[in-house]
Amino acid sequence: MSLNPNFSITNQIASALTKIERARGFLEAARLSEEWIAKMQAKILILEAHYTTHIEGTHLTMDQSEKLLTGQKVLEADPEDIKELLNYKLAFELVADYIGNGEPITEGLIREIHKKLVHGVRGNSAAPGEYRKTQNYVVNSKTKEVIYTPPPPYEVPLMMVELVNWLKNKSGMNPILVAGIAQFQLVHIHPFLDGNGRTARLLSTLCLYKTGYDFKRLFTISEYYDRDRANYYKAIRSVRGNKMDMTKWLEYFVHGLATQMQEMQNSGHQIMKLDVLALEHGLSKREKIALEKALDPEGLSIKEYQELCPNTSKRTLQRELKNLVSIGLLRVKGATNDRCYFANL
Repeated sequence: MSLNPNFSITNQIASALTKIERARGFLEAARLSEEWIAKMQAKILILEAHYTTHIEGTHLTMDQSEKLLTGQKVLEADPEDIKELLNYKLAFELVADYIGNGEPITEGLIREIHKKLVHGVRGNSAAPGEYRKTQNYVVNSKTKEVIYTPPPPYEVPLMMVELVNWLKNKSGMNPILVAGIAQFQLVHIHPFLDGNGRTARLLSTLCLYKTGYDFKRLFTISEYYDRDRANYYKAIRSVRGNKMDMTKWLEYFVHGLATQMQEMQNSGHQIMKLDVLALEHGLSKREKIALEKALDPEGLSIKEYQELCPNTSKRTLQRELKNLVSIGLLRVKGATNDRCYFANL
C-alpha cells in the first residue's frame, strides 16, 4: 500500500492559497529592514514555542516563555514546562539547520525532531525518538476528552515508511497542501508515545521551509490553533469522520496559515509606514523604538519604555512620548499614572 491522500480543492482552499501567495509576494518585494526582520523572527520563535507547547498542556505565561527563551530564569515555573519549551527551541534549530542541505525528509529526521522535543521530559517516559509499542490516544489537554484512537502500534512502522515515501515522491501538488497533509498524517499515525502534535507541527513547518515557503520565518501557525482548540481538534476529527477525506482539515489548515500571513503582512505594511514617518518627522532612534512597540495590541507604557531604554532618564522618555502624541503618531489611553500609548499610523 501507499499513502494516497483524499481531498478536494474547494473555493475556500483556493481562496486561502491565493491570499498566502499574495503575502509571500509581498514579503519578497517589501523593503523591510534586516534589523526588523531579525527582531520579528526572534519574537515569532517565542510565540511558536509558547503556543505549540501550550496546546499540549503546559502552563507557562507568555511573559515566562519570553524570559526563558531569552536566557532568564523563572523560578516559579514548573520544571517540566520549562524543559518542554526549551526543547522546542532546540528542535526548531535542528529543522532550521536542515533546510539548506537539500536532503529529503526521512524517518530518521522525524525521529530526531521528536527526540529533541521530549528529551528529559517526565523522565524520558515518552521514549524520545522511538516508535510506540503500545496503544495510545489523542486527548484534549483541557477537557481530557478522547478525540480519537490512533492505529495499533504494529501498523506504525509501515505507515511511517508510506508517509516518508509520499513526501519524497509527490509531484505537482501545492507545497502548502503537502505541509497540511504531512501534519495531519503524522497526527493520525501518532507514532510516538507523546509529543506527536509538536512533532507534526514542526514537520509541517519543515515541509513549507524546504519548498521556499519560509515566509522569512515571520509566521506562527500554533498561535492560530491555540486561540480556538475546539476547532483545531474538530478539524482533525473531521478526516476520520468522513472516511479519511482531508478536505475539511485542509480548509482549516490553509485558512489558519492565510490568517497568520495576513497579520504578518499588516505588520509589514505598518513598519514600512513607520519608517517613512520617522524620516518625515526626524524621529530619534528611541522615538522610533517607542512607536514600533506601540504597534503591539497591548500598546506601550512608560515603564516598558524605560526597560527598552534603560540608560535614559524617565523625564526624557516622557518628553519624547509627549512629542509623539503632539504630532499625532501616538494616542493615549488611561489616567496619568496608568497611561498606555498606542501607535496612530
